[in-house]
Amino acid sequence: METEAVIEAGLFDVGILPCNFRSSVSDAARNHQKLSTTVREETRTRPPISYCVKFESFATMSKLVTGNGDKYESRPFSAGGYNWTFLIYPNVNKPVGSGGYVSLYVKVDNSSFIATQNEVYAWIKFLTYKSTTDTYHELHATEAQRFHLFKQEYGMLTFLEIGYYQNPAYGFIFNGGQSVFGVDIVVSKQSATWEDVSYEENIRNIASYTSDTFSSGGRNWVLKVYPHGVGSATGNSLSLYLLSASNEKGYVKAKFRVINQTPSNNVEKQVGGWPNAKENGWGVDKLIPLADIKDPSKGFLVKDTIRFEVEILAFSRTDSISN
Repeated sequence: METEAVIEAGLFDVGILPCNFRSSVSDAARNHQKLSTTVREETRTRPPISYCVKFESFATMSKLVTGNGDKYESRPFSAGGYNWTFLIYPNVNKPVGSGGYVSLYVKVDNSSFIATQNEVYAWIKFLTYKSTTDTYHELHATEAQRFHLFKQEYGMLTFLEIGYYQNPAYGFIFNGGQSVFGVDIVVSKQSATWEDVSYEENIRNIASYTSDTFSSGGRNWVLKVYPHGVGSATGNSLSLYLLSASNEKGYVKAKFRVINQTPSNNVEKQVGGWPNAKENGWGVDKLIPLADIKDPSKGFLVKDTIRFEVEILAFSRTDSISN
């Protein structure tokens, strides 16, 4: 979490604190945002984790930025190892296509990219404070957003109707006109270890395959793949298990993914619990149907290669206690 700081910025303070998209927007608006198929609206009490802006007067800020870019752009801040700025459009029809809504965006600094990493995926959540309930109104897409050298921005074109910031009764302006906006940015780190496995013949005779050992969280693990399934999945689905290389038997929570190489939507399933007796590990019998793997249009099997990814979210450990 960022450290707390507040700087004076004319008639408003800027500080770091501990709906749906419209489908009928203009071409200019489409170039300014990435449309998402699923957007969730939620309410929470926890403040934004990456950056927060408080305006002492929303109305005054709105007047000041009119004709001067028509937006407020925050000072740079760091999140997930990248530099960002927070963009707030307070005026009606700015940007084009917003149609009377406040618009919120984030912008990644291209200088954050390095030669070996010229794109980044991040989950973005936009928030605004509602004083009448002492909560934050939140909108976010359910998928991580892709940023790269030619697509630096992502945002909510129609975050909240401008009328909510013109009437104090709604709670989004308070204390004589103050308003608060924030953003959560959680960067998805690329998998550190990949292993490609291919067979030129006799793959039907392989019951299972166990990967090389890899490390995560100070422990060693392996992945065990059943290309034609195991148990109830035999003959109809691919099975995947996470095993402890040192035969530990604690609680594990993890996500398994079959990577869509088109790219499109990955197949993802989460497991959590103690190891099962059959494999002494954690896994999913029916991770993905074999029919989907064999279907070229699905994009999971490309050039005889299928890719898996495991994200270990949590695991238990036992510490000895001496008297």
